[in-house]
Amino acid sequence: MAPTGRPSALAEHAFSPHDAVLRAAARRLGRRRFLTVTAAAAALAFATNRPARGAVAAPERTARISKDPFTLGVASGDPLPDSVLLWTRLAPEPFLEDGGMGTERVTVEWEVALDEYFAGVLFRGTADAHAEYNHSVHVDVKGLTPGTVYYYRFRAGAWLSPAGRTRTAPAAGSATSSLKLAAVACQAYMDGYYTVLRHVAQDDVDVVFHLGDYLYEYAVNSEGGERRYTDVTLPDVFNRETMTLADYRLRYSLYKTDEDLRAAHARHPFVVAWDDHETENNYAGSIPENDIPPSEFLLRRAAAYRAYWENQPLRAAQLPQGPDARLYRRLHWGTLAQFDILDTRQYRSDQAYDDRPHAPGAESDDPARTITGAEQEQWLLDGWKGSTALWNVMPQQVCFSQRKFDVTADAALSMDAWDGYRASRARVVAGAKAAGVDNWLILTGDVHVGYALDVKEDFDDPASATVGTEVTCTSVASGRDGVDKPANWDLYMQANPHMKFYNGRRGYVRAELGRQATHLDFRTVSAISTPGAAVTTAASFVTEAGDPGLKPA
Repeated sequence: MAPTGRPSALAEHAFSPHDAVLRAAARRLGRRRFLTVTAAAAALAFATNRPARGAVAAPERTARISKDPFTLGVASGDPLPDSVLLWTRLAPEPFLEDGGMGTERVTVEWEVALDEYFAGVLFRGTADAHAEYNHSVHVDVKGLTPGTVYYYRFRAGAWLSPAGRTRTAPAAGSATSSLKLAAVACQAYMDGYYTVLRHVAQDDVDVVFHLGDYLYEYAVNSEGGERRYTDVTLPDVFNRETMTLADYRLRYSLYKTDEDLRAAHARHPFVVAWDDHETENNYAGSIPENDIPPSEFLLRRAAAYRAYWENQPLRAAQLPQGPDARLYRRLHWGTLAQFDILDTRQYRSDQAYDDRPHAPGAESDDPARTITGAEQEQWLLDGWKGSTALWNVMPQQVCFSQRKFDVTADAALSMDAWDGYRASRARVVAGAKAAGVDNWLILTGDVHVGYALDVKEDFDDPASATVGTEVTCTSVASGRDGVDKPANWDLYMQANPHMKFYNGRRGYVRAELGRQATHLDFRTVSAISTPGAAVTTAASFVTEAGDPGLKPA
């Protein structure tokens, strides 16, 4: 058994480039417009990137928790060969601003075992749950065995959490033969039930990639929107758009009270990345959707990013520095796969043409425009140059492949997707080709439909080389029930010959990566307006190693 102990404190971070702007905006807005009483200390700490003084000095409490504090479940994430990040958050009253925990610091015990009954605990230790971080707990358990399934749980006072199941990645350099993953995105709580996540929980996958829009900022009424609750009345605190740190924290509490979401987290390790709705629809870097000064928006972004980290299984390296956070990162699965997880929201140029569908033009095709930012783009290209993996997988948010909305020569494209940043896309395609990336698989969220797309060297020339494969995983709930063939199905399939599949139901993508090929299943449910729908496979494809492009399976 490994020695017990307390994980080291969160790493210190350098100052954010936005610190001065943030401090000035905080002084100007004050508590009147941005801060609530319990969020004030944490929000002011955004400008220094340090825990609020009161949180550090708070008295410690190990007992006197009168109700189950594990209402939001447990989770694990970002598996490494010798480490997995474990998460929980204490909230005996999840719909209260402080989760019912007050301002006290709580010592939480954790255990890791090889069996679900914890007959032989291999690792154990303690971690502090600070009010500063909304009593969230992030434990980076080290010294684990590569390629191994583990079970974990937490204890706070007399209360024991549900058990979670996780796994480590294979040893670095090992010739792993297979990997099974699920890709999910877009789970608007008010659009329906999380039936899709129940099926993900029951699926035999090694890891789940959540590609963004885990949270939506829009109001949720007392009936839960399209869930149409008759036995539950949600409090008014949810019936407004999220703006403050308290708003975002409470919205995560609402989402995480869903039993299907908790089940998926407890069963599989997650790799998460945000898109726009975790903060605000279609924001671009520091530029908001609505007409407010960027300095004010940065306060909102700081609140959203802080709440995101608090509620996800992420390491200290992803802890926000004010309104900035390094979310892009790289993971490996032996020599089978390298995962380059992108952030296509935080560093992008503003959308061209006022973010309206538009034909390509001088504004959208300006070479200076970027969707990743220069630093992340170079990180991606350098990572490909050094990759020894068979499959180079790029989990990211918005549609990478060209998607014309009409068959005309001047057809409009989405200015929020990579189509609005064509020079940026061209640099990435050229970089993949220069690095010799033969087996490029792009996992995409955002669009609330399932697409299977051949990534072309020149999308306007169907005869040009196919350089990779993109699949969009439709949505967990966003878009309500959906239909198999949306009204524009014929138009889109005709306008985009590289599009091999288009489906409008809710669901997820299941991918099995092997040494010879990757098998892709589009898994969908017939409805989410009522819970319990069965899952079916709407289509299956294969992309063979060394032969980019999709073939029906």
